[in-house]
Amino acid sequence: MKKPFYMTQIALSKKVGWSEANGRWWIKYFSEFIPVKKDGRKKFFNDESFDVLSKIKFLSENGLTKNEILEIFKESGIPKTEQETTDLITNNISVKYHDKEIANSLPAQKELLIPLLNVLRDKKPYTTTMINDGVIDQLGLSEEQLNITYSDGKEFIFSNRMRSARYSLKKEDYIEEVSKYTYQITEEGLELLHDNSKEKEDEIEELEKVVDPFETIQEKVEEIESDLIKDLIDHLKQAHWRRLETIVVELLTSMGYGDGEVTKRTNDGGLDGIIKEDKLGLDNIYVQAKRWENTVGSPEVMGFSGALDAKGAKKGIFITTSNFSKAAEEYVERLVDVKKIVLIDGKKLAKLMIENNIGVSNKKKFVVKEVDFSYFEGE
Repeated sequence: MKKPFYMTQIALSKKVGWSEANGRWWIKYFSEFIPVKKDGRKKFFNDESFDVLSKIKFLSENGLTKNEILEIFKESGIPKTEQETTDLITNNISVKYHDKEIANSLPAQKELLIPLLNVLRDKKPYTTTMINDGVIDQLGLSEEQLNITYSDGKEFIFSNRMRSARYSLKKEDYIEEVSKYTYQITEEGLELLHDNSKEKEDEIEELEKVVDPFETIQEKVEEIESDLIKDLIDHLKQAHWRRLETIVVELLTSMGYGDGEVTKRTNDGGLDGIIKEDKLGLDNIYVQAKRWENTVGSPEVMGFSGALDAKGAKKGIFITTSNFSKAAEEYVERLVDVKKIVLIDGKKLAKLMIENNIGVSNKKKFVVKEVDFSYFEGE
């Protein structure tokens, strides 16, 4: 029998075609799907690890974001063949092609700078809403363009680029903030409008280099939180099964659902915890917590549903350190008229723990302050 070949993270990254730093980032993000052998603190990978990571790289290079790839893997598993991998690209890109085309039609940040100054050229103060509306009118942007968001759905692309354009113009003294969310053009801004095309072009290139530090901080905070979520999931997977039950009951209690308790091991019907929504226990929520590596499918959720029926219960929370299959989620949706089952996967569990300060503590607190314009008003 052929002895399995193992390689280090650096060797794996190099074999896939990434730098060690880039490879480490992707391996960490998709850790639940990449086979790994642990020897103390060291990690070793095999040919299967290489195959999975190669598919991830291929999908990424062909238009899918890391979040989209992760969702696909959670719902459908890792594609087994080259054709399956190619089909994923075709199916997913075709769905979002229309939105991509609209997003690509939006003006870049540098293309918003002069239109923004043109709105302010009469030297009057304008609110951010008035500025945005003025630029929209100048460029003839459609509602469809204005409603396009980034892939995570958190922010409109146009609004984000306008904020960045305002910041760079303010930073270089072409506009000034005269009151909260209200701006006015400066003499330097008026001079820029009167410059010839070449001078404008040169200055716009310089303005492009100006980065809003607040956005950088937000990106770093999101990166830190992403790492924290992964660390929490790792600790949850390593925790004793009894400790996991205690953690989830403590979390749900802290969220205000009622008094919680871990069930006794005998005759618990496979249920791990009870949340009493009222003091007499007339309305109970039953909890099951599974420390799993693999995807939880519909059979496991059906079993949980049956355990609820045995208790005559209509409410349940199924928690796992891994994730749920699409079939499991669809099964729960079909039950909505007869009982309510909430599915919480590892990522959502970690986020809830962070939000409710369970298993985490403040490392360092940063406060970002801004000018209080109202303080300077009046005589």
